[in-house]
Amino acid sequence: EFSRVLFRSGNGRFAISSAVRRPDWDHVAFDILPAVIRYGTRRGNQRGLSNLRFAVCDGWRFLESYLPPESVQEIHIYHPQPFADRMQSSRRMLTPDFLGLMHKCLKVDGQVFLQSDQRDYWDYICGIMGRVFEWQEVQGRWPEDEHGRSRREVLSIEQGLPIFRGTGKKRADLTTEELQTLI
Repeated sequence: EFSRVLFRSGNGRFAISSAVRRPDWDHVAFDILPAVIRYGTRRGNQRGLSNLRFAVCDGWRFLESYLPPESVQEIHIYHPQPFADRMQSSRRMLTPDFLGLMHKCLKVDGQVFLQSDQRDYWDYICGIMGRVFEWQEVQGRWPEDEHGRSRREVLSIEQGLPIFRGTGKKRADLTTEELQTLI
């Protein structure tokens, strides 16, 4: 059982920061790119973080194969690939079916944290998140990470690009059947 799961770990900036701030929580960060996982693992090991693990895996496989129902407190996804070209939009991670997997894996009071710097993709995200989660957009920066949770966020801030943030709490009132009709 994991207390927290992170997707698209990138260089591990947020995973490491969170593991330092919350030593009593288990953290798992994963990405499909072995190079960034090696980098994040090395940085976490240098800090002696025993509550943080990195894995080379994609989000679908991790949720379907490694997480039992209601086993995760938080899921963090920062700057997922938007696949703006309509021909590639089916490759997006945040599809209605994937939201169903997240809902299934989250504990009753579990939360999702999302962030993007792509307005069109953010509009899509906001449109689907409200179906499965008690969704709200977050104005301003994350309070505990004023300088940015991810490298991409830091670079976007430096370039003056907008960052869109939101959180969603698992809707405990949804049955499996109702969830299927919503997604």
